[in-house]
Amino acid sequence: MIVNTFNSSAQWRVYAVCLLMISNWGLEAKKWQLLMRPIQNLNYSRAFRAVFSGQALALGTPNRVGEYVGRIVYMDDGNRLRALSLSAVGSVAQILITFFIGLFGLGFVYYVLESNTLLVHSLSILWLKGLLSFIVFFTILLFLFYYNLAWVTKVFERIPFVAKYSFFIQKLESLHYKELTIILMLSFVRYSVYVLQYLLLYQFFGIEISWWQIICLTTVQLLIMTLVPSIALAEVGIRGKVSITLFSLVTNNSLGIIATAASIWLINLIIPALAGSLMILGLRIIKKE
Repeated sequence: MIVNTFNSSAQWRVYAVCLLMISNWGLEAKKWQLLMRPIQNLNYSRAFRAVFSGQALALGTPNRVGEYVGRIVYMDDGNRLRALSLSAVGSVAQILITFFIGLFGLGFVYYVLESNTLLVHSLSILWLKGLLSFIVFFTILLFLFYYNLAWVTKVFERIPFVAKYSFFIQKLESLHYKELTIILMLSFVRYSVYVLQYLLLYQFFGIEISWWQIICLTTVQLLIMTLVPSIALAEVGIRGKVSITLFSLVTNNSLGIIATAASIWLINLIIPALAGSLMILGLRIIKKE
């Protein structure tokens, strides 16, 4: 069945997902370019290469922390450590969007479970209520933190131990409401691209439920993936498990669910990482010359 779908008229969805992958990381490159502006002006091409190189180093590290190392090699000497704190702002913005939209998806899952007296794959109403409460609290806290970065930075700079290294976080104060909102909007667009990729692939692999159900469950899937510590190379197994747990609420097509999770992992993580490896290799050759 899976093989037949690649020979059907629906294969355009796979091509669209591949194109959206470029758009996905292109938006991330734009975010990073804007975030680096307080310390260094980067052209978009350099920012794009930095993002892909970051993916190459992110594969084997917990929660993709190696991604930052891969990016900062494109920064000038003296700016690399300062770039870490600014890069973290982009991650916070993406997490904030993931949590905020994921709340709506959790509301849908809550409705499905509440209408079914049986527990579905260890998901219970009590567990879901606790998760909803935590996400609401954490989202509000993260939102306040995000839009008060300048104030938070000044508070941290008063701590004696932190004050010694305040040079590395001072530029956070230059990110004001307008810049932070632009970063948040780019994060939202990137998130929308990611959800669209899932929607296209779930439809391609024969998940016969309505598009809005796919979107709601995908937002919860992305939320859980953000909460669960993982290593990118082993992430496909976690994605598959989370996907099956959620989508089995509304469909029995386990094969299609796993195929979608594996395809997203391959297209959005592995292919960019391979491209990033070639870029890092090219950068090393240029530096040697």
